[in-house]
Amino acid sequence: MTNAIGPSNDGADAIVERFHAIDDKVRDMTSSVESDPDSLTDKVIKWVLPSLAGYLAGKIFQSFWDNAQTRRNGGLESEEGQQQGAIASLAFAVLSAALTTLVSGVIDRGSQAFVDRRHQRR
Repeated sequence: MTNAIGPSNDGADAIVERFHAIDDKVRDMTSSVESDPDSLTDKVIKWVLPSLAGYLAGKIFQSFWDNAQTRRNGGLESEEGQQQGAIASLAFAVLSAALTTLVSGVIDRGSQAFVDRRHQRR
């Protein structure tokens, strides 16, 4: 399209505006990363410790539960034992989830406190 001055640059202007919007977004993201006080080590500590603690707590609880069930049943399986097994499985799932959530939460707070203490020392 042409006007009295010359060819119209509406398409080019729109593309330039999109590039400016992308540039602004990249600038915002860069400043967000630079203002974050957590280093990569801090982020790993805050992610790995609670996850690992929850996993280990779940495995230890499962080991205790399996040993208790084996001792209680004496290795025998009956129809009544199967019914109790379904209830026991539900109880195990609830207790295991509660324990792993509790342990993960406590360790999460502890790792956050550890990272905060590291930041204060800097």
